[in-house]
Amino acid sequence: MTVRYRSRRLDDPRLRERPLALARERRRFGYWRLLIFLRREGFVVNHKRLFRIYREEWVVVRKRGGRKRAMGTRCSDTHPGTAK
Repeated sequence: MTVRYRSRRLDDPRLRERPLALARERRRFGYWRLLIFLRREGFVVNHKRLFRIYREEWVVVRKRGGRKRAMGTRCSDTHPGTAK
């Protein structure tokens, strides 16, 4: 006789939609900060479970723009500080 593993994890639809709603409101918050908000609202959730849901729903923190850099060269041949 064999005993097969059966998952006891319940898929809570409220736990799936609430982090998505929070992530839409606060785009700069990652799953750690969302975990704090969910726990304040009374959800009992493990950080690993929240991370799994976060990844399954394709939620990502929006990237900020990069640093602006100067185009081309700034020094010219007739710069007053250089002696020839």
